[in-house]
Amino acid sequence: MKLIERPIYTERIKPFIDKGIIKVLTGQRRVGKSCILIQLINDIQLSNPSANIVFINLEYEEFRHIRNEEDLFKYLQDKFQPEVKNYLFIDEVQDISGFEHVLRSLQSKDTCDIFVTGSNAKMLSSELSTYLAGRYIEFHIHSLSYLEFVEFHKLKDDNQSLMLYLTYGGLPYLSNLTLTDDYAFEYLRNVYSTILLRDVVQREKIRNIDFLETLLHYSADNVGSLFSANNISKYLKSQRTDISTAQVINYLHSLCNAYIVNKVGRIDINGLKKFEIGEKYFFEDIGLRNCQIGFSLQRDIHKLIENAVFLHLQGLQYAVFVGKKDNLEIDFVGVKQGKRVYIQATYLLLDENTQKREFGNLRSIQDNYPKYVVSLDEFYRESDNEGIKHLHLREFLKLTNLD
Repeated sequence: MKLIERPIYTERIKPFIDKGIIKVLTGQRRVGKSCILIQLINDIQLSNPSANIVFINLEYEEFRHIRNEEDLFKYLQDKFQPEVKNYLFIDEVQDISGFEHVLRSLQSKDTCDIFVTGSNAKMLSSELSTYLAGRYIEFHIHSLSYLEFVEFHKLKDDNQSLMLYLTYGGLPYLSNLTLTDDYAFEYLRNVYSTILLRDVVQREKIRNIDFLETLLHYSADNVGSLFSANNISKYLKSQRTDISTAQVINYLHSLCNAYIVNKVGRIDINGLKKFEIGEKYFFEDIGLRNCQIGFSLQRDIHKLIENAVFLHLQGLQYAVFVGKKDNLEIDFVGVKQGKRVYIQATYLLLDENTQKREFGNLRSIQDNYPKYVVSLDEFYRESDNEGIKHLHLREFLKLTNLD
C-alpha cells in the first residue's frame, strides 16, 4: 500500500527532530498517526542512513507482551546503539501502563529522540503534564481535510467530490475502498465500534453502554445545536431513561477524551468571556457521524456544513468557539495568536431574511478581523463595504490562510 504524504503535519514536526523534546501525536484512532510516524522515519533515514530506529506498534501481535513500564524497560534494554543517533517510536503509547516513567528516564539521559502517538486525551494529558511537563510538544492529527481527501481518492475538485467528503468523511484508509455505502459505511461502522469499545468503554470503565450509544446518537443528531447536559438529561427522562446530569457530563467527557466528538464552548465576543453552559459538539470525522444514525444528506446537509467548517478551522490550528454578541449568535469564532476570524455557516441564502441574519450578525461585530459567510450557493454575493466575504463551502475548505 502506497504511503501518501501529509506534509501539513510532517512539516510542523520536523523542526523538533533532534531537539531533545518528546514529540506526541494525538488524535482519534485511524486518522493516520501511524502513517505519519512512518513518514518521519523515512525522512530521518534519508537524512541519516546510520540512524538506529526502534519502532513499537502496540497494535502488532509481536508487541502484545509490552503492557507496563517494566516490560518496556526490559524490551528496550539492548535496542539502542552507541556512536549512532537513536530514535524511539511508540504507537498507541497509552496501552503501556507507566509509560511516562520510561520516557522521562530516556529523555533525561539523552538516550534517544522520542516520538509517540496516543488516542486518549485524558490519559495523555494527566500522565504527560504530571511527569513530563515542559519536556514534550503535542501535535493533534485530524482526519483528512477536503483537499487531502481529493488527493487520497484521486478525485477532481468539484461539488460531487465535496458531497462524497461530506458523506464518508476523511479517514485515510477509505482511499483503499469503493466510496459507496456498502463498503465505506461498513468499514466506518467497524472503526466506530472499535473506538467506542477500546477508547471509551474499556479505557473509561463505562458500564451503561446502551446509554453511551444513545448519547452519541443524540450528539450526532444535534451537531451544531446549542445544548446542555441538563437538557440532554431531561430529553432522556422523556424517553424513560433516568440519567443524572452528572452522568451525562461524565459520558460526554469520555467521548471527547477518545476524540470522537469535540466540545465547542461559547464566548462573549465583546470580551472573549467564556460561558459555563450552552455548548456545541462536533464530530472529529464526518463519516463516523454519518455511518450510525440513519444518515440522509438532504436532511442533514446544514449540520454537515457546520461540522466541515469546524474541522477546517481546527486543521488551521484555530481555537474554536461559538460566539455571542448581545442576542446574536456567531456560528464560529476562530482565535489564533491573538487574532480572530468570524464565520457564519448556512445551507443556502434563499431569502432576504436568511441573508439579513447571516450577514447582519457579522456586521454587528465592530472590529476589522476577517468575516465569512459560508454556504452552498453557486452564485456568490460580492464582498460588501464592510469586508464580509461570501464563499462556497468547497472554496472555503481550500483556504490555507483566513487572514
